[in-house]
Amino acid sequence: MRSFSGWAAGLTAALLAGSAPAWAQAVAPSFANIFADHAVLQRDRPISVWGNAAPGETVTVKLAERTITAVAGSDGKWRATLPAMPAGGPYVMSVGGAGGTPAQQLSNVLVGDVFLCGGQSNMEFQVRHATGLEVIPSASDAQLRFVTIPDTSVPAPAADLPARAQWKAVSPETVGDASAVCYFMARSLRTTEKVPMGFIASEWGGTRIESWISASSLGKLPGFADRLATVATFGSDPAKAVAGEGARRERAWEAIDPAAKRERPFRAAAFDDSGWTTLPADDGQLPAADRAGLEGVVWLRTTIDLTAEQAAAAKRIQLGPIGKFDETYSNGRYVGGGSVDWVWRNYEFPAGVLRAGRNVIAIRVVGANGRMAFTNTANRMIGLGDGSTVPLNGPWRYRIGSPVRNAQVAPAPWEVPNSLTTLYNGMIAPLSGYGLKLAAWYQGESNTGEAGAYRGLMTNLMADWRRTFGQSDLPFFVVQLTAFGKPQTVPIDSGWAALRQAEAEAVAADANAGLAVTIDVGDRFDIHPAQKKVVGERLARLARVIAYRQPGLRSGPEAAEAIRQGSDIVVRFRNVTGGLQRYGGASAIGFERCAGTTCSFVDGMVQGDTVVLPGANRADVTGIRYAWSDAPFVNLFDGADLPAAPFTLPVR
Repeated sequence: MRSFSGWAAGLTAALLAGSAPAWAQAVAPSFANIFADHAVLQRDRPISVWGNAAPGETVTVKLAERTITAVAGSDGKWRATLPAMPAGGPYVMSVGGAGGTPAQQLSNVLVGDVFLCGGQSNMEFQVRHATGLEVIPSASDAQLRFVTIPDTSVPAPAADLPARAQWKAVSPETVGDASAVCYFMARSLRTTEKVPMGFIASEWGGTRIESWISASSLGKLPGFADRLATVATFGSDPAKAVAGEGARRERAWEAIDPAAKRERPFRAAAFDDSGWTTLPADDGQLPAADRAGLEGVVWLRTTIDLTAEQAAAAKRIQLGPIGKFDETYSNGRYVGGGSVDWVWRNYEFPAGVLRAGRNVIAIRVVGANGRMAFTNTANRMIGLGDGSTVPLNGPWRYRIGSPVRNAQVAPAPWEVPNSLTTLYNGMIAPLSGYGLKLAAWYQGESNTGEAGAYRGLMTNLMADWRRTFGQSDLPFFVVQLTAFGKPQTVPIDSGWAALRQAEAEAVAADANAGLAVTIDVGDRFDIHPAQKKVVGERLARLARVIAYRQPGLRSGPEAAEAIRQGSDIVVRFRNVTGGLQRYGGASAIGFERCAGTTCSFVDGMVQGDTVVLPGANRADVTGIRYAWSDAPFVNLFDGADLPAAPFTLPVR
């Protein structure tokens, strides 16, 4: 999976790409960066293409034998729509100006079906890490292509990707880098549809669903307006936004830590830290005696001498991951703060914050939980504008502060992976209008515990992406969260189970959506299970029924109702192929009867398309749950080897 270390540099590049007029960078007509050699365009619908040229210039676009013209607007942007084409190719696609000579020519372009795959790390999970030693050596299909959108977080919708897309044909040399779930879905569909296919992977590990929704759409939901306004300020005036964020975080820590006000001088350049303890230079960790039982505040300080040229060229401070919260100051001025322990800290310097000579870096770390996740010294440096660096090689001094516990400070709304709308801006908006056959989504791990909001967010995201791509009926397939975590010996409330239910409800309310149940292919020890082939093929099954309108059931067994029958409760299932069956035992396990919020396990007896829960019909029983834990053990499937979906139902 891709590193987080370069996201700040990507943000800077994207801001530059989005802020400078395209015609000022290249007057010659060109395509937007998603169009490239080896690309796949959507068949059987008008083909939207766009790009840049000099303002007012007439451009001519050619694809195979089809030609169309467009005029660039005052911003140097042009857009044209070619007639629909059947599957075929390879073709040459070109764009040229008034002289008639192509200014840009793309080769080996196919027309077929295009899939957009989004989400977090389980969608990002690459083929090279998936189960199956035979997968990579046997992967060779020149008519199956893919492109991975670079991680790009920006505060306003970007007009284009930062660089030309790298479309690749599937081969043993390339497929290892592809999204495994998306690849296995596309590979399965290729066997039945027999047309060229391409998939666009736009994903980023650890991110929340709110990052992937446009500001205009997210703003329609309650509770987001103020933070979206802050993101907008970050886009128009980053220094103002960062200063405001520093003040907000300081107020938050003052409410948590009684010593916070007294410790304000620790960040100042003039503060004398000679009485603090020097951090060992080898690994950047506190001595074992100080780490033991550590939970709370630790202050870190170091100095760095810069030449006048280095101070003027300094762009960012790079610190590597820090566990867990941090506020970082340069010469007493707040430059950034993080809230996730595994994310690399890369903070842009406001103008004038550094100077020639001695500079002081001070960091308040909170929530170390018995460790200091301050990575080795090679990860700590000042990044200059030309790409070179100046190491922060210490010495570092530290002071242990208040033992505050379970501290929580909301992250900045532009902070990846908890940002609002910034990944939509950088990784979805630049693709707006590109023709698609379907979209697939695998995300939710970062939103567990928030099921109440997730259903609305999922519904919002599906509608938002359909608007972005101009396809109101775009098929949208959701991979339901799989099993991960500690198995339970008694029923419990489960944030993972509740989020699965939210996903199921959002999909059930959408006629063009489908749910891929994966509860049986999780790994309770690894949040990234390797059996991606099964997941991709279940998405392909959904696609055949919903997107390609082939006969069949779109998914596996789903509970339709739970009814009282004598002393028993009977759960009736729909979407069952070949009857229900249980693996490895006489009973179907994972069922719970609930009296209000008190639940207990009960075995089930399979009878056709129903499961009978013997003796479960007691007067106080109000509901039935199934597979209701973070990592449930299940054995109920149908004849197509599809697992019964987790559920909670009232009893009638």
